[in-house]
Amino acid sequence: MKDKKNTLARLGEFGLIRRLTKGLKADASVAVGPGDDCAAIRVSAKEYLLLTADMLVEGVDFFPGERSELVGRKALAVSLSDIAACGGTPRYALVSLGIPAACPYDRVAGIFNGMKRLARRYNVNIVGGDISRCVKLVLNISVAGFVAKRRLVTRSGAKPGDVIFVSGSLGGSIKGRHLRFTPRVREAAYLTAHFKVTSMIDVSDGLWQDLGHLMSASGTGAVIYADRLPLSGAASGIEDALSSGEDFELLFTMPLVEASRLLRVKNGFAFRQIGFVLPGDSGMKLVGKDLRPLKVKRPGYRHF
Repeated sequence: MKDKKNTLARLGEFGLIRRLTKGLKADASVAVGPGDDCAAIRVSAKEYLLLTADMLVEGVDFFPGERSELVGRKALAVSLSDIAACGGTPRYALVSLGIPAACPYDRVAGIFNGMKRLARRYNVNIVGGDISRCVKLVLNISVAGFVAKRRLVTRSGAKPGDVIFVSGSLGGSIKGRHLRFTPRVREAAYLTAHFKVTSMIDVSDGLWQDLGHLMSASGTGAVIYADRLPLSGAASGIEDALSSGEDFELLFTMPLVEASRLLRVKNGFAFRQIGFVLPGDSGMKLVGKDLRPLKVKRPGYRHF
């Protein structure tokens, strides 16, 4: 008889990650390990090396009818977004491809061309990788970047009273923006250079779920004001903005004094205040204009 308690569907994506990473040991060179947007490795007294990896699978993260160049662009962009979420600058990439034998050359070449164009835009060097035969098309990208020690931002620094911001509009990404989004590298560099950012993550699996990662890592709660959520023109409503994911905007927190300063400065960015960090025993709350609690029906995307 099968043990249903140990199926991936029962464990869930994050339960699986917790089990696999439990008991991992790292030496003193590892400043940040599993559980954040990037690993951070001490390479000098003033700088960290950032490492991240993302896998995109045909039929899950992209589909056969989508433009090859845009698929390749997305594959690299999601990793650049991770580097941005830690306040860093991406520099090097490794590209590994799993390719069906019947896949047309033009499809693969187009995907790689999309990666190369984005790499040039962000001064990222593609320095190697691997190719293997696969049942379906799989793109695995690893990116290395750097961040000054004083500018490193993780998920775990939010404090009660901090203001919660998002860097742009939310929702409706499946209608095309999930292939064309802009990794917020410039925005992250600006924020970490001029302000004290206490925690940050990129919105890949839905704002509500990714906010939960920030709050869990920080041991805090949060309140989000539904009427302050910046909906994109393609969003179908609040639930879409909270849950559909693949917006790849920065979700970040900062002290009230810093937040007031950010809102006063004309910087050309679309930072929007959407809520506040609460004590840990407060949980996560979504409220409407009348401050009545609203229910979040679907917290975000999970693979299992």
